Amino acid sequence: MTKSEAYHNKMVNTNVMKLILLLGIPTTISMLITNIYNLVDTYYVGTLGVSEQGSIGVLFTLQAIIQAFAFMLGHGSGTYVAKKLADKDTKEASHYVTGAFYLGFLIGLILLSFGLIFLKPFMILLGSSDTILPYAMDYGMWVLISSPFMITSLIINNNLRYEGKAFYAMIGITSGALLNILGDHIFINICHLGVFGAGMSTAISQIISFIILLFFYLRMAQTSISIKYLKFKFRIYFDIIRGGFPSLLRQGLSSISGGVLNNLTKPFGDSAVAAISVVNRFANFVMCIGIGIGQGLQPVSAYNYEIKRYDRVRKGTLFTIIFATAVISLIAIITLFIPDKIMYSFNKDEDVITLGVIALRLSAISLMFMPLAHITNMTFQSIRKSSIASFLSALRSGLIFIPLIYTLIYGFNMGFNGIALAQPLADIITFVICLPCLIIFIYKLYKKEKMELEVNE
Repeated sequence: MTKSEAYHNKMVNTNVMKLILLLGIPTTISMLITNIYNLVDTYYVGTLGVSEQGSIGVLFTLQAIIQAFAFMLGHGSGTYVAKKLADKDTKEASHYVTGAFYLGFLIGLILLSFGLIFLKPFMILLGSSDTILPYAMDYGMWVLISSPFMITSLIINNNLRYEGKAFYAMIGITSGALLNILGDHIFINICHLGVFGAGMSTAISQIISFIILLFFYLRMAQTSISIKYLKFKFRIYFDIIRGGFPSLLRQGLSSISGGVLNNLTKPFGDSAVAAISVVNRFANFVMCIGIGIGQGLQPVSAYNYEIKRYDRVRKGTLFTIIFATAVISLIAIITLFIPDKIMYSFNKDEDVITLGVIALRLSAISLMFMPLAHITNMTFQSIRKSSIASFLSALRSGLIFIPLIYTLIYGFNMGFNGIALAQPLADIITFVICLPCLIIFIYKLYKKEKMELEVNE
């Protein structure tokens, strides 16, 4: 059996719930380990001081900018790779992944160049206070140096998933994350390089992760990344950008809202910035379960929608939402009872803990509403419904969050409580908007499914 035949058999004949878990669990594990690294990084840097830990929140925004381009190109190429593989056109699929790869590396080089030239004003723009700025610059320099490899790694990772090779994607990503944790220990605790060492550890691990992922892709994938498949056709890059635009919008607005959040939190002191940094990292750690399982759904829905197996798309979407909501709700409920212990595990400063407990409780409540919104958005993107996917992507961190946080702080004079409440409230409003979109989508799938059955009969 050829790779193409084995892939088709896997995507069409494997029980859809089992298939989503087979593809989603490795992705979830890799995201969990990556987020564990983020939490460990937050812990290690937190031992250096409050201002040092505040720099992590600023760099979280920078990484979101880099990931915005990576996910746009990764998801954008991946959806079309899945489509072309369903059409048995491996060569055309290779054009898409190769184009995304080289465009991503070029974007990384541009970010690296301009970022280092304007490093100080860039860090200030992202929300650094005077006391946080030196540490943000130390860490930010290394993040920018690694940006071409970070972007291309995520492009390879996403395309491996869309080819049903989630296990190998997991190995590449988790290897980098584990090396990063080891590097933090060596450079911070042994070499005493502080925040500079944490940033250097990030850069080294990103480059190694890139090498591992590229090796797996060249050995295991049906498609190929090669200069001979690099075509300067407008249609290819238009398709990639259109297909990935919801990811760019989602991540891009997340980075903008992160900058807004950091700047609005600054007046409340470094303790407030550090507290919000811990809460956001923890929330992202929990939410990666929902996103990971959702990414297991994406190649399944993309392939089966193309070959008109609407029943598998419908069943897979509902299963993924229910499964992710159940798991995340359980974690959220536990978090509601021990927010002080969670905050204390990352920072022993009393002010940070006091402020963080408020924000973490509110965040835990909103976590229960996030899986449906995220997975609905990801499903529309995977079947190339870019308009609705882009609209839903813009809600949480842009259309709702940004005006909401200004309204709570300045309109209702809520101070730090407005900071803590803005994102959870935005998540709940996003859920309310996404729910009818999901219901209509499921109904349309059911109608198409019946029509296909009638035609086949």
